[in-house]
Amino acid sequence: MAVEDHPLDYARFEGVIPEGEYGGGTVMVWDIGTYTLEDDESFEAALRRGRIVFTLEGKKLKGAWTLIRTSGRKWLLTKRRDRSASTTRIAEAKPRSVLTRRLLAGIARDEGGDVAKAATGDPGGG
Repeated sequence: MAVEDHPLDYARFEGVIPEGEYGGGTVMVWDIGTYTLEDDESFEAALRRGRIVFTLEGKKLKGAWTLIRTSGRKWLLTKRRDRSASTTRIAEAKPRSVLTRRLLAGIARDEGGDVAKAATGDPGGG
């Protein structure tokens, strides 16, 4: 789902946003890295067209990806077949924060959030 731009400071925010506020709940930085557009067009043109082709160089996610607008503000992210493709369920294999190594439930516990609710976001319940 497309959302408005956020300040760059949010890129390293982990903690709890109070329920009832925009984005309320426990927040984790699951991956971090860079991207490179693969098409010659600008990001803005690709966004208007509804198809963004890029390569990720993250700590967890790597390789070629495509974002395709399915309707309105809804987008589908697909991994393209390349040397980084695998059948591993990466969220289950690497569920911890790249910044603090905590699970979502651990962030909730440490920051005063809803641990039970956050635990539902931890692959394997953990």
